[in-house]
Amino acid sequence: MKGRVIAIAAVTVALIVGVVLTAGSYFGLFFTSPSISSGEPVAVPSAAVTTIASNLEVPWAAAFLPDGTALVTERNSGRILSVKADGTVTEVQRLSEVDPGGEGGLHGIAVSPNYAEDQWVYVYYTAPDDNRIARLHLGEAPQPIFTGIPKAGNHNGGRIKFGPDGLLYVGTGDASNRSLSQDLNSVGGKILRLTPEGQPAPGNPFPGSPVYSYGHRNVQGLAWDAGGQLYAAEFGQNRYDELNRIEAGGNYGWPDVEGTGDNPAFINPVATWTTSDASPSGIAIFDGRVYIACLRGTKVYRIGTDGQEAQALFDGEFGRIRDVVVAPDDSLWILTSNRDGRGSPADTDDRIIRLDPARI
Repeated sequence: MKGRVIAIAAVTVALIVGVVLTAGSYFGLFFTSPSISSGEPVAVPSAAVTTIASNLEVPWAAAFLPDGTALVTERNSGRILSVKADGTVTEVQRLSEVDPGGEGGLHGIAVSPNYAEDQWVYVYYTAPDDNRIARLHLGEAPQPIFTGIPKAGNHNGGRIKFGPDGLLYVGTGDASNRSLSQDLNSVGGKILRLTPEGQPAPGNPFPGSPVYSYGHRNVQGLAWDAGGQLYAAEFGQNRYDELNRIEAGGNYGWPDVEGTGDNPAFINPVATWTTSDASPSGIAIFDGRVYIACLRGTKVYRIGTDGQEAQALFDGEFGRIRDVVVAPDDSLWILTSNRDGRGSPADTDDRIIRLDPARI
């Protein structure tokens, strides 16, 4: 009888372990890398930092016009603002088409590489039924060019940027439906590459498809290095956030793995952080290093494109940080996000901070 009890117990333990391992493999709890160190804290001299604008309403993204003026989106209000380097802030227009809620609203903004000729500005926003991309002439109604991006209360993606090839790259989220990320028939949980007219770009890895890479959870950071290599920042679920080097047609593993895995079918990240240390949104690459805006981590990480020599700037100083953008004068503009419902706003929030990286 004793032997039978031991045998039954052994089988029960084996079954429990098997279930846990299976769930862990699926939910990204196993085969993940340890996070990198939080990064060496770097003291930023006060002379390197200037507040450009204050009292904004959840700024989400910034893009620069040829004259050096920034266009800044506000997520909840649906406003596009004009912000000059001297701090002058002007409301350009408010998009009534935006349907804010949860993490949805007016997100990314990009300026046409041929703006001097065509005057097009591109925006990514949440509408009543989907997330979509539209283009507009400032002061006029947006013209949708790509619709049907899945929407939800969370994981709406939203970053758009023109690449060195003149094509429009788009970071989308899985809209809290993890199965979309591995589904090549869905544009959720992907990086897309489009023509300026909103069509799948010629030469995309899946013919006729806008999908450039897949297996993503929620991409909100896109940037290119001097050699034209694309990098993306991605929110993890509850263990590891990622900085990824993007390859055309690459599968980045979500939801089967979170962080670094051991499946050769998936491309591993360049670097990972625990979600409490980062929660990365916008990124910029300047002088060979990646600057990563961290929401929950309340800092800006600076790290080599090889994932080495991580440093932490402004740790806790400005609260939640949504975006970091290279300005025409080689400064970095940093957008806070303390009025997004998850922060602890100061009286002057939200703000745009100017950083002179040459002084660090």
